[in-house]
Amino acid sequence: MASETDWNERYQNEDTPWDKGEPAPGLVDWLKQNTLKLDSRVLVPGCGRGHDASVWAKAGFETTGIDLSNLALSDARQEYESLPCLAFLPGNFLEDEPNEPYDLIFEHTLYCAIDPARRAEYAKAVDKHLKPGGHFLAIHFLFSLSEEGPPFGASQQEILDQFSPYFKLLEQWKPKSFEGRENEERMFLWSKN
Repeated sequence: MASETDWNERYQNEDTPWDKGEPAPGLVDWLKQNTLKLDSRVLVPGCGRGHDASVWAKAGFETTGIDLSNLALSDARQEYESLPCLAFLPGNFLEDEPNEPYDLIFEHTLYCAIDPARRAEYAKAVDKHLKPGGHFLAIHFLFSLSEEGPPFGASQQEILDQFSPYFKLLEQWKPKSFEGRENEERMFLWSKN
């Protein structure tokens, strides 16, 4: 099992290569053509400084971002506090019980950040936090699994194996990505029965 990462320390030291200062390009593209009802409630676990959560709120969705790092959450609130329908809360996605399940969960850079030994817990947490009929939209990093991380790699087959017991895969595709990640990301849209 990998050692636990001190996320506050990573943010304090600006050791945050996953944070590009803007929302994921694949998410921005997807939101331009989505057909979700605007009354859908969205959860962004591992939201960091809130860039991905902010684009959901700007699109009109009631959005909650949770993170283990209070420093990241403070930065997120400072940057995006003026947006309506957006809340940033401390939380442990793998361990917390949701007060009310969400209509959609968006994942980007959380699955690859957790210890691979806890990935089955992650899939169960998505199931627990998502309403029946809800959607799980994810941008996963696909590269060889190594013991050095985070980020920890994953294969496309591993992603399918982890989430297929809980969700139906609606589609997958290569998203528009940040420079340098063009061949490392794959986007998945799942539905919960």
